[in-house]
Amino acid sequence: MFMQRVFGIPDRWRTFGRRTIQEVSKLGIDSIPLVIIISLFIGAVIAIQMQLNISSPLIPAYSVGLATRDIVLLEFSNSILCLILAGKVGSNIASEIGTMRVTEQIDALEIMGVNSANFLVLPKVVGFVLFMPALVVICMATSLIGGYLVALLTDIITVSRYVYGLQALFQEWYVWYGLIKSVVFAFIISSVASFYGYYVKGGALDVGKASTNGVVASSILILLFDVLLTKLLLQ
Repeated sequence: MFMQRVFGIPDRWRTFGRRTIQEVSKLGIDSIPLVIIISLFIGAVIAIQMQLNISSPLIPAYSVGLATRDIVLLEFSNSILCLILAGKVGSNIASEIGTMRVTEQIDALEIMGVNSANFLVLPKVVGFVLFMPALVVICMATSLIGGYLVALLTDIITVSRYVYGLQALFQEWYVWYGLIKSVVFAFIISSVASFYGYYVKGGALDVGKASTNGVVASSILILLFDVLLTKLLLQ
């Protein structure tokens, strides 16, 4: 019922467009530094661990680059990244809307005849869903660069073998698979956090509880849909 109110037709399209751009900046663009930092380190760690665990002479040396690439494309750049962003973006959304609820700003919008769910939540959902694929692409590229830096700055694996592994047996569908999952997860994060924030009752302490509950619920749903989408898309 809440989502039915959210996906109503906006009263003013110009206001909706302006608010959507603001949400893209706040929820998406402001998350880029966090995504880059996490991706660099995770990509480096994956490359190091793969090299340390693949020591058999029967396994090709380029397997490190290949395994790093597939792990990043299939799981880290979408599922793990969205679990991390659920903490940052989800708590931001839930606390912002929850604060508006307890300070009666949402009640004021309702009194003025504005569909508050549509006015407040729809720009957040649309903005985050639209920008999430860009964050995933940045995460993919930065993670692979992190592994490249390991090959470049250490003697764990040579750069040529790592790069050859990145190119070997590449399947384009893995990239689309990651992008499809990320869009679904972005919708889950933004809608669930908005729901918990919108229906806060009480004071400032309850806003904090709603923010925590929104992050936990989003994380559980992301893991659930990760299993379902993997089964559907990788059969």
